Amino acid sequence: MTLLRLVEAADGGSVANDLFKIMQQRRLHSVFQPIVDLRSGCVLGHEGLIRGPQASALHSPLALFQLAKEQNRLYQLELLSLQITLETFANLANSNKIFVNVSPECLLRLYENKALSLSSINDLGLNPENIVLELTEGSPIFDYSNLNSIIGSYRSIGFKIALDDLGEGFSSLRLWSELQPDYVKIDKHFIKSINADPVKLQFVKSIQQIAENSGAQVIAEGVETEAELAIVKDLNIAYCQGYLLGRPQIEPISEIAQNYQSIFQSNVISVFPNAALTHSKGNVSRLLVKVPVVTPEATNDEVYALFQNNPSLYSIPVVAGDVPFGLISRYSMIDRFFVAYGRELYGKRSCTEFMDKTPLIVESTISFHELSALITQMEPHHLSHGFIITDHGKYLGLGSGHALLREITEMQISAARYANPLTLLPGNVPINEHIDRLLEKNSTFWACYCDLDNFKPFNDAYGFRRGDELIQLLGKMLTETASSDIDFVGHIGGDDFILIFQSEDWEERCQQLLSEIGLAMPKFYAAEDREIGGIYSEDRRGNQIFYPLSSLSIGVVKIVANQFASHHEVSAGMTDAKKQAKRMPGNSLFYERRVLSSTVAG
Repeated sequence: MTLLRLVEAADGGSVANDLFKIMQQRRLHSVFQPIVDLRSGCVLGHEGLIRGPQASALHSPLALFQLAKEQNRLYQLELLSLQITLETFANLANSNKIFVNVSPECLLRLYENKALSLSSINDLGLNPENIVLELTEGSPIFDYSNLNSIIGSYRSIGFKIALDDLGEGFSSLRLWSELQPDYVKIDKHFIKSINADPVKLQFVKSIQQIAENSGAQVIAEGVETEAELAIVKDLNIAYCQGYLLGRPQIEPISEIAQNYQSIFQSNVISVFPNAALTHSKGNVSRLLVKVPVVTPEATNDEVYALFQNNPSLYSIPVVAGDVPFGLISRYSMIDRFFVAYGRELYGKRSCTEFMDKTPLIVESTISFHELSALITQMEPHHLSHGFIITDHGKYLGLGSGHALLREITEMQISAARYANPLTLLPGNVPINEHIDRLLEKNSTFWACYCDLDNFKPFNDAYGFRRGDELIQLLGKMLTETASSDIDFVGHIGGDDFILIFQSEDWEERCQQLLSEIGLAMPKFYAAEDREIGGIYSEDRRGNQIFYPLSSLSIGVVKIVANQFASHHEVSAGMTDAKKQAKRMPGNSLFYERRVLSSTVAG
């Protein structure tokens, strides 16, 4: 039975309407969006997408499928869309892969009706090994065993399997685990602005790692900017799809525009967004837990029973409708309920007698730091009893002081590892990770160690606050010197910074930086010290030593392919160059022009 006859039979001759007429007259057409191999820049295949009649309210697939769902014709529309897409692609005689959308429910019925068989595909002139069934998850899936069996049958005749929109569906990770797809498509939400969002970056990195371990290949959907493309490529994602490389169109494209080919061939890597503030950007909604609630009419006996049945429950919110009314603490109830005759006196009374009538109530959007500051200004019991979390005043759930303290501690640990707290620039871990990424890609880059001269005497003479201001200014100037897309700025600690250049004009940038430092530095000194060109300060033996105005020394090492094995060796080379720079007077740049080997650097 053909797909079209299945459509007609499944419809049962229902009353004609716009959607049915469109389906009956096959007034649908396919468009094809390329899926590109990020390693070669070649087109792997195309996703076949369906469109309604031009200049029609049902031209959009969103409107088309939504109406089909409302009219209980979703299955019929899926069948017809699949047939038209495969027929159109076959007529184009395209030898690439074709990705076709199909829901698990539709796939089950296709299997039962033998509509998507090897013979039907051969009749179209297509090779099943070039067809990828892209599972779209529109509803929860409960019978994984049956679906897995059906998938296995299609795989046995050559079909490949893809999981669509990972991260969007009801149980996409479970589906991945159960079906072991050949391709996994990451939902475009996680790709949009990934170059500026460390949370999305971490999500995609995790998905890529799981894919490598499971044998799946990742396709990043929704790539719309060169910055997003560069990040996706540097994460070693295999394939991508998006408007940047090709919009859906009637004629499938055979190759990507030449101006994007340079990105695929380049060894220049992008700078990952700084993860330093990832945790601090979070809000209290991450602490939210769902717990049993009671109404003001509940008795103390009922509340006590809840505490007995939930040993880990430390507090119970009192909620009237969706408005929080108060909070009952386990320990407060025990203290008052178990005095002599307490239960007999209070057991049948309203729980509001033991309720904290002024609990801490916070909106889910409040930050961890704001909440922490708020709790420290209030009575200590708010930390132990917990706090109520709301959304525009409506009850959402409960948060605990313990969870808040744990989150803040993790933030502090993360900040210490990943960013300098004074400048918020990346710290040792991301610096080393970035260098190792460059080495892995065999990229050419210039590693610069930047160090302030005579900083300690300045700090001693003017105080640590003035010293911090100078370090912050230097961090800002270094950041402005670098190209944000391909150059990396890190802060090791104190007055030591790292600049990793991929910019070919790195030397001009450094010289401009030194000129600006020369103009800015004297402003940090008092007039009398500027007049003599420095300060007198005691050394460890109590001798008065003259120290010139602070200046910046930059030691530079050029790193080429296979020259160094790790960030440790690069660091050693930078340190040696910095020592040479510090032997030069004033603001100085030392460029190690010798071809270093890892043995020399070590």
